[in-house]
Amino acid sequence: MDADVNFYFDPVCPFAWMTSKWVRQVQAQRDYTVDWRFISLRLVNSNVDYDAHFPPEYEAGHTAGLRLLRVAARARAEHGRESMAGLYAAFGRHIFETAPDPAIKHNEAEVRERRGTRGFVEPILAEAGLPRALAEALDDESWDSEIRQETDEALALTGKDVGTPIIHFEPPAGVAFFGPVISRLPDEDSATELWDHVVGLARFPGFAELKRSLREQPQLPALGFTPGTVGKQEDWHGGSRRQKK
Repeated sequence: MDADVNFYFDPVCPFAWMTSKWVRQVQAQRDYTVDWRFISLRLVNSNVDYDAHFPPEYEAGHTAGLRLLRVAARARAEHGRESMAGLYAAFGRHIFETAPDPAIKHNEAEVRERRGTRGFVEPILAEAGLPRALAEALDDESWDSEIRQETDEALALTGKDVGTPIIHFEPPAGVAFFGPVISRLPDEDSATELWDHVVGLARFPGFAELKRSLREQPQLPALGFTPGTVGKQEDWHGGSRRQKK
């Protein structure tokens, strides 16, 4: 698929989801085409000791993300690349746009693990207009080679010390960068202004990085924040709050 933008996402990453919403704003105004591609945080961290390096809920979350990408890979194979926009949107709505139900008592690891189950995925598939039977791919490791190939493809564009999302502008010859990492969704006018600034900076041949590890938690209902509220600021040193013991 020839697209104006290749967007590499892991469906369980809140920052990828927030950035994807911004990209959709710009897409609607600029009439861009976007190819929604895969990058798996679980595969990126396949050699990492999760117990030593991450908060306790991360392994369950990243594993669920890989399982969801297996479903997405099968959906793409059987229903075309155009099915990815709707499926990723449906994943994001259910994972990030719904506030936690206070009546349901689960710890964070259990909440994240459930995202990789048929009970969670089948209604999402139906909402996206796809067969519920695609959920059979959750446990099908045969899709992992394709997901790893696309993950490696994304990292080859940026280098390995990055996370999600990765955006490739004007592929195949254009530049690619991790991010931008945003915690708030801009308004419609600011969305295209931000896009032009990001692309302009990315196009400068000598540019490599502009970064700060302090981040607000994204303004997403699933994290307890709504538009207009400011999330708690955290230091994402190492890109993902790694906490080596």
